[in-house]
Amino acid sequence: MGKAQIGLIGLAVMGQNLVLNMERNGYTVAVYNRTAQTMRDFVAAHPGKKLLGCENLMDFVAAIDRPRKMMLMVKAGLAVDAVIEQLLPLLDVGDLIIDGGNSFFEDTERRSKDLEARDLRFIGTGVSGGEEGALKGPSIMPGGQPEAYAMVKDIFTAISAKVDGEPCVTYIGPRGAGHYVKSVHNGIEYGDMQLIAEAYDILHRALQLSDQELADIFAEWNRGELQSYLIEITSHIFTQIDPETGQPLVDLILDEAQQKGTGKWTSQNALDLGVPIPTINAAVESRILSALLEERQAASQVLSGPGIEFRGERKVLIEKVRDALYMAKICSYAQGMALLRAASRDYDYNLHPGEIAAIWRGGCIIRAQFLNRIREAYGRQPDLPNLMLDEGFRQDVTRRQSALRYVVETAVNLGIPCAALASALSYFDAYRTRRLPANLTQAQRDYFGAHTFKRIDKPGVFHVEWPATE
Repeated sequence: MGKAQIGLIGLAVMGQNLVLNMERNGYTVAVYNRTAQTMRDFVAAHPGKKLLGCENLMDFVAAIDRPRKMMLMVKAGLAVDAVIEQLLPLLDVGDLIIDGGNSFFEDTERRSKDLEARDLRFIGTGVSGGEEGALKGPSIMPGGQPEAYAMVKDIFTAISAKVDGEPCVTYIGPRGAGHYVKSVHNGIEYGDMQLIAEAYDILHRALQLSDQELADIFAEWNRGELQSYLIEITSHIFTQIDPETGQPLVDLILDEAQQKGTGKWTSQNALDLGVPIPTINAAVESRILSALLEERQAASQVLSGPGIEFRGERKVLIEKVRDALYMAKICSYAQGMALLRAASRDYDYNLHPGEIAAIWRGGCIIRAQFLNRIREAYGRQPDLPNLMLDEGFRQDVTRRQSALRYVVETAVNLGIPCAALASALSYFDAYRTRRLPANLTQAQRDYFGAHTFKRIDKPGVFHVEWPATE
């Protein structure tokens, strides 16, 4: 069989599926897992495949052609550092380590600099698409030295998803750029999921729709401008019947959303960079709030709100929710793309939003028809400051804002929480407002802390002696 063209460490499901994807595309792959039996079982389960099972890291490194290319699919954090430390004594100048996990981009920055100082190459790459994407073709977001990406460009191109013949992979930028873009991707994913959940909640509670009716509505939406992987799977979810009870399974699932932290990283970093991403933040906070299960259950017994009795037309609300969801989606993506723009500037990543949108069109969780339009928008204006300022998207939000206002008002009047939808509307209104009440905020800051202020009628920085308090 000869030597492997690439090796992979970490044979959980994602790692196994990536290996099978690489092998299917013509590559011999060396595989290693800390628990050797996992490796043995995996290799034995795929007889005839071009897999080189390795019992230890020394054999693993020796099994790969030089310069070696080794991909880590291990848990983010200390586990990545531990594996790198074990590999270092076994490597030669010019060998390449690829971290394919969901690592924090600042960890990738550190590792990139440390390994480059040792004359080794390093790529931190986001891989999106879940288990199915890893096997059939994910969206891949690699960052690191350009020469490091050149070493694996052919492999990544071969295994990535394809849309209209275009691979869903491109060189993102230096050091931690790949993992940074993956983090923002996950933040946008949080926003998308929360907006869809709120749309479902409003339709379900206001109109008392059955799960089959909801399935039909989301299936219909998936044939239009909202077409996306998340809308598609949502329509499927409503049709799943629990075999034990005969009830729709979604109605039996505990209302406590889990998270792995990548959405939180996006929110934290946006605060660091001073970029407003309220819809993504609302999605993160909604998951945190959902975890207050016992408190919410107790509060429901003592805190009351308006009765849920929708008096409008059923068909109108369904149409308004569809349009509101689309507008809110534009606002959410505008926030994510603005964050990429700021990070590109502050971290010297030289990101290209249009190319990033293009590789998100296939393989990844947020893949959607909508991303074609984002790519086109940045093709028209590469330095576009905000997606809502593109002529096409500007017309979309202008035309649909009345729907979003109607839906948020309806939800508020019925006592149905809509943090993400409402934040998208507030973001739109704040961004289009020429004069915000921040003048009063700055006056207050100067009053209690002498923090100074600027004026609209003349240049300079000012402070006044405000009237004394009693």
